[in-house]
Formats: sequence, structure tokens, C-alpha cells
Amino acid sequence: MSARRKSRRLPPLSGVLVLVMASTGLVVIDLTIVAIGLPLISADIGDGASAESVVVTYMVAMGALTQVVGSLSDRWGRRPLFLAGIAVFTLSSLAATVAPDLLWLDVARVVQGAGAAAIMVNGIPLLSDRYTGEERNLAIGAWGSFATAAGLLAPVFGGVLAETFGWRAVFAVNLPLGLAAWVLAVRVLPHAPGAAGETLRSPARTDWLGSLLLMLGLGTATLLMLRSGDTPWSGQDTAVLLTACAALAAFLAVQLKVPAPTLELRMFGSPAFSGAMLAVLLSRVLTIGGSVHLVLYFSDGLGMSPTGAGLLMTPIFLAQIVMGMVGSKLIGERPPGLVIGSGYALKGVGLAALALLITPDTPWWVLVVPLLAWGAGGGIAGAPVMAVAVRVTAPERVGMVAGTVSTLASLGAGVGTAALGAVFALRGGSGAAAVTDGARAVLAVSAALAVVAVLTTVTLVGPRRVPARVPAQEDGDPARAGK
Repeated sequence: MSARRKSRRLPPLSGVLVLVMASTGLVVIDLTIVAIGLPLISADIGDGASAESVVVTYMVAMGALTQVVGSLSDRWGRRPLFLAGIAVFTLSSLAATVAPDLLWLDVARVVQGAGAAAIMVNGIPLLSDRYTGEERNLAIGAWGSFATAAGLLAPVFGGVLAETFGWRAVFAVNLPLGLAAWVLAVRVLPHAPGAAGETLRSPARTDWLGSLLLMLGLGTATLLMLRSGDTPWSGQDTAVLLTACAALAAFLAVQLKVPAPTLELRMFGSPAFSGAMLAVLLSRVLTIGGSVHLVLYFSDGLGMSPTGAGLLMTPIFLAQIVMGMVGSKLIGERPPGLVIGSGYALKGVGLAALALLITPDTPWWVLVVPLLAWGAGGGIAGAPVMAVAVRVTAPERVGMVAGTVSTLASLGAGVGTAALGAVFALRGGSGAAAVTDGARAVLAVSAALAVVAVLTTVTLVGPRRVPARVPAQEDGDPARAGK
């Protein structure tokens, strides 16, 4: 390998990489941009009803479908699923733009969530098919960093659109962007269904029963996790919980019997794969739960404005963007478990430092370094986790893996918000001091979870459990290296 190749810090730019980053950015932005326009939606077409359903319906649909769509992309091919996802997302955005009432808008958001699921879960498989070796790691890192940047810009972008053009603009902006993405996808996506130009369609029938059970189970579970923590538990909540548990248990039973399952449970027999998936889950639990209550501390504990609180969170995202590429580079040169574990260790140090430092009188600038450590650790660990999951999985299962990653990330976000919200409630209350105590408890628990992530990653994702890095010319089909 030449010195020039060894020193590369970015993957070679291709139409596929541009397409995946742009379309994923579109979906990520839509996760948060709509929340900015909720007050305007309520005032215009809410008719006294809560417009929060506009966010909930999108998240439930997306969370319920990611695993199913990911598995179908392995069987039917990346190109048709991705094109369908962009088309559905764009057309449902048009329906949302012209929605005359809240019910219409909610239905449009369900359909939009289905399209978003198809876009998101095909990102990693498309990059895995296009790139090999170290270039694949870097491409996945670039994709993750861009998605993070899109999430960072979304609130500002959404605020400008909503205030200038009204709430319909946050949906209308998807129309030209979605059309451009669809045209680009038609031009750059290969016609071959999957990796290495091989036909991955299985002769076995699609697991429709398992797919329906999984959608029911994940949909009801997501709906339950999105309920307000201030609302007392009701009999309806119990029914939703029992439905989710029964559907997921039936899904697992079906997966053990069907010849072509939606989720191949034997993948979890690989310690490296299980370690990567556990890392994804724990990362979202502590990141989402910790950030929600840290923002609450900024606003209610330090008395900062929403804009000020958002700006103070910026070091996390900026450090994660930069260090995401560093982590992608390191995984090609160091043992993956050590790289990922180091990232979570740094993240844990940042969380622990915040737990020790925050008080109602702490100057904001004292928190910048721990926030940078939090973000840097997340960046170092994030992209390598994805790369490890792909590396230890057969090419014909990469779509299934992407669906599993997205599903666990969604579940982790919901569990983190709910579980750490309970921790906050035990220690928190009204007033700056009570809010600070609650946030400190949440950050301390998050730091402990980061330690758990370090231990499980170092143990399960050891050098002997992950295949060594392979030069691009030798990774898979030689034809792929020349794409």
C-alpha cells in the first residue's frame, strides 16, 4: 500500500456517497425541523388539539419499519427500495404541505416516516457495496458526521423557514431536495440488487408474518416510550405494553422457524456483533437521556435562553463531527474494540466531569471542555461501531444489520429518555437547585453506563473476534474495488 493511500483522511468522493449523505441529511433534518413549527401548526389547523402527534406519528412509523425495510433491501435490492423511499418521502411531504387539517397531516407523516425508514436503512448497505477496506470505514464515518451536522443545523434552519414562510415551508423544502435526490439516485445507483453485483433475492418467501408482528411490536413500543412522563399510567398504557410484549415475543418465535427471517437471530451468536449492537443501544440511552436533561439544566438551572442553551450544546456536536472521521481512520490501524472502548471512556469522562461541575452558579465556560470530551468520545466510538457490525456480517445481510442498528438506536433513545427521566424525577423538582440535582444524577448514571459500554466493547469486540483489515483490492469481489 502506498504512502499516499495510507495518509488518506477522506474516502474518494462518489455519486453514491453524495447521495447517501444528502438523503440521510434530509431525513435527519425532518426529525427535528418539524418540532420548530409545532406552535404554528397548532394555531393554524390544530383546532385545540395537540400538534405533537405530528412528531409522534413520524417517529412511530419510522421506528416500526426500519428493521423490516432493512431486511427487504437484502432480498429485493438496494436500488428499488431506496428509490421507493425517496419517492414516498417526497410525495408525502407534498401531502403534508397542503394538509387542510391535523388528521390529514398525521396520515401524511405516517407515510413520510415509512419513506424515511427506507432511506435511512439503505445508507450503510449502499456504502458497504460501493466501498471496501479502509475506504468503507471512512465513508461510513463521513456519512455519520454529515448526519450529525444536519441535526445540528436543523433547529436553526427550521426556525428561519417557519418564521419567514410559515409552517408549511418546513415540509415544502423537501420537495425540490427530494426530487434532486431521486434524479441523482436514478443516475448513480447500480442496477444490481446488492453487494458485488450478485443477485441476493432469496428463493424463500418473504417473512410477511414476522414483518407484521415486528411492526406491531415496535410501533406500540415506540408509542409507549413517547408518552409524556407527566401523564399518570392508565389501563390503556398497560394494554399497549402487553400488546408490544406479546407481538415481539411472537416475532422472535416466528424468526426461529421461518427459512428467511426478517431478523437472523444467529447473528447475535457473534460476540463482536452483539457487542456492537449493545454499544449502539447504550450509546443512545446515555446520549439522548443525558442531553435532554442537560439542556433542562441550562435553561432552568442556569437561567439561559433557549438560544443560549442550544449554543452551549454546540461543542458536543462539533467535536463529534470532527472526531468521527478520526475514529473511522483509527479503526483501520488499531484494534476496533480498543478504539470504540477509548471513545466511550472519553465520553464517560466528559459526563462524569459535568456531573461534578454543574451547580446553579457554574459559569458556562467551565463546561465547554467536558462537553468537548463528550462529543469527541462519541465521534471516536460512533463510526467504528457501524464499521465493525458490517465487517463481521455477510454482505447479503448488511441491510438487515442497518435495520437492526436503526431499531436499537430508536429504542435506546426512547429508553434513555424514559429511564433517565425517572432518575431525574427522583432527585429533581422545581427551582434551580432541584433541577441541578436531578441533572447531576442523570449525568452520573450516564457516566456509569459509559463504563458499562467500555467493558462490554473491550470484552466482546476483541481483536480475535473481528476480521483484520483487508486492502480494498482483496476485500470481497475484486470488481468492487474498481467501482
